Amino acid sequence: METITHHHFTNRLEHSIRVSFKSYQLAKKWKLDARATARAGLLHDFFHEDRDAVAQLNLGSHADAHPKIACENACRITEISSLERDIILKHMFLVSRCGLPRYKESFVVTYVDKYVAIREVVEPIKELAGARLRGLVSKLSPVNLNINI
Repeated sequence: METITHHHFTNRLEHSIRVSFKSYQLAKKWKLDARATARAGLLHDFFHEDRDAVAQLNLGSHADAHPKIACENACRITEISSLERDIILKHMFLVSRCGLPRYKESFVVTYVDKYVAIREVVEPIKELAGARLRGLVSKLSPVNLNINI
């Protein structure tokens, strides 16, 4: 998962760790099942296929298919509870036809996943834009303009 690009600027492993940790923090704060939330957050994108490979499986859209694949893969390596299963399968709620999450923890991971994904895309773009703007400003500064007065 470390070698698979995710949201253009990160990899799937780093994304899953971020989702897991932030979800754990919120679940603990709100007195939910923090352990199950963290485990499912780590496993919510546990698949090795890229978008093209997922599309060839004919399981529907990427948003519909990858939670099912992730859940199957998670079940192959560990036992998962019904809570963890719901979190993994429903983490694309609002952008897929997965159905309504059954648990508060499922909503936590769903929304943290969206938040982390947005941050993973926006932060690097913001940094790139800032670097370009700083470069432009430095080129336009009076020192670099060679103006003879």
